[in-house]
This record gives sequence, structure tokens and C-alpha cells, in this order.
Amino acid sequence: MLNNQMYPMQQQMPQAIMVYPIDPYVVETLMSVKGKQVVLETTRGGISGCLVEVKPDHVVLDTRGRKFFVRICEIVWIMPE
Repeated sequence: MLNNQMYPMQQQMPQAIMVYPIDPYVVETLMSVKGKQVVLETTRGGISGCLVEVKPDHVVLDTRGRKFFVRICEIVWIMPE
């Protein structure tokens, strides 16, 4: 039999989990402009293009044939062109 004093229980550090809640109103607004030209202001600056896809956590913006994947939690405001 193993003695617990010889083999002390190893303590595991708790893992941090990032949680980004889904904002249904923002997703609904984005869905209403899907397929249209929009300007998205993000925490890193503005970007414009055609909103081609909306997911619960990100959108896909097509800017002159280049696809940009933007996390919804980084969007500050949305403006249709």
C-alpha cells in the first residue's frame, strides 16, 4: 500500500478560461446587413467591404476579393454603406 505522506498529492493550478458571450442583438443586426457593403469599426480600426458571412462569434468581410475574419467582440460599431 502506498503511503500518502511519501507521495503528496500534487496541486494543479486552475486554468483561466476566456468567455466571450454571444450578443444576440449584434448578431441580429449583422444578419440584417449580410450581403451588403458595410463599414465595421473595430478596436484596431475601421474596415469596409461586403459582409459575406455571420457566425455567433465572428463575421467574414470581403474587401476587394480578400477575406477578413473579424471577431464580433472586437466590433465597436457597424454602418451600412
